[in-house]
Amino acid sequence: MAEAVGALQTPSSEVWLSRLGAAWGSRRWDLLRFGRLSLAGQYLLASLLVLVFSMVALGAWVAQQIETSVLNRTGAITALYVESIIEPYLQPLATQSRLDSQSVAALTQLLEGTSLGRGIVAFKVWSPEGEILFSPNPLLIGRRFDIDEDLGQALKGEVAANLSDLQDAENEYERQHWNRLVQVYVPVRERGTSRIIAVAEFYQLPDELEREVAAAQRRSWAVVIAGALLTYALLAGIVKRGSDTIATQQSALRQKVRELSLLLEQNARLHDRIRQAAGRTTALNEQALRRISADLHDGPGQALALALLRLDALEERSPPDTPTCQDLAVVRRAVRDALEEVRAISAGLRLPELASLSVAEVAERAVRDVEKRGGAAAELRLEDPPRQAPLPVKIALFRSLQEALSNATRHGGGVEVQARIWCAEGKLYLAVSDKGPGFEGQRVGAQGRLGLAGMKERAEVLGGCFEVTSRPGQGTTVQVCWPLAESEVPGE
Repeated sequence: MAEAVGALQTPSSEVWLSRLGAAWGSRRWDLLRFGRLSLAGQYLLASLLVLVFSMVALGAWVAQQIETSVLNRTGAITALYVESIIEPYLQPLATQSRLDSQSVAALTQLLEGTSLGRGIVAFKVWSPEGEILFSPNPLLIGRRFDIDEDLGQALKGEVAANLSDLQDAENEYERQHWNRLVQVYVPVRERGTSRIIAVAEFYQLPDELEREVAAAQRRSWAVVIAGALLTYALLAGIVKRGSDTIATQQSALRQKVRELSLLLEQNARLHDRIRQAAGRTTALNEQALRRISADLHDGPGQALALALLRLDALEERSPPDTPTCQDLAVVRRAVRDALEEVRAISAGLRLPELASLSVAEVAERAVRDVEKRGGAAAELRLEDPPRQAPLPVKIALFRSLQEALSNATRHGGGVEVQARIWCAEGKLYLAVSDKGPGFEGQRVGAQGRLGLAGMKERAEVLGGCFEVTSRPGQGTTVQVCWPLAESEVPGE
């Protein structure tokens, strides 16, 4: 039996899940279609739904207010009728707890032989204790019922009217003849006082009330629908113009964005070409310096060496301690000093082979060269630098490190010189610091700071950055960085 039940339930659950999935897929498709609408379309659809909902809610509220108003008016008319016609026959209740036979007969006559009876299908009189004192159904007379909200409101002195479905216990007689009736409770006061001695309950057919309410509701619905449609048309027109303006501006903005993107791409290409040209220029400049170094060595250097040899020969043939010999000695020393200067200049201009060296080897080579030329000893800290870098970057690193260390020797006194090299975010960084006297950092490039200005130009031409931090008495730190992107440069 359990297996049979499981067999029956499984297909049902699968069908339910499939229906749920289909409903969700349909809803997703509706959301996607809604998202593809223009702003005006989305607003018009959403505002239509809001207006329809608001119109239905407002119409229902107005209809309820109309029904309540008509019921209150009916209750007021009935109260006036009770006060002028029924109340005199109920005055005996001010001194006794029951109606006498004359009052009952008079009330029955009012229901059966007057216009009141044609408009009112049933009539009850309640005591303040909830006992029925008069009713068309003799079986109800003398019975007590719980005091409900409407009867309690009447006992407080207020008229209560509602459209009853006749489900209360005291409506057994009315349920046998009608489905719904207009129920009105009217307080009856002792003449000349405000004391309530009874409550008169009237039952009227709802046909006229329903016709009046329906007519009023139709009028109110017509007004609400007309107002909603007018509002919707006005808002639709405003939003449509705004949406067209936004669409035009978006189209123009997209066009501007496309043009700007093309300009940015061209700018990026030009920037790359500038960097490549700068890299080639750096390499070519070093090649030109190398040729100048060779020309100095092979030209003026050789000529000065030959002149020095000839002067040595002349000095040997000249008698010693003569003015001529003394002049030759002075000229020989001058030529020798000039030869040494030319050789030093030639050696300084010639850059060592850097293409095959790693970044660490280039830095170590530069530090050794500075120390050989009498520079201050520097602590070199290599913090995991890249093994290779583009040749222009190696050249810039070598030259900048030479210049920074030379400045630390000449201007910083060589006090606690430290060179640090590291790599971060695709860039190679160099920082050279000392504990010398320092200077005003904003004077970079001014008189006496041409070396720093050259380092700055060499860094910026390769797309890098340059920064000097220095204060009088607090030392100097020079920091340079170069991008490690490959550049198309000729080999050495």
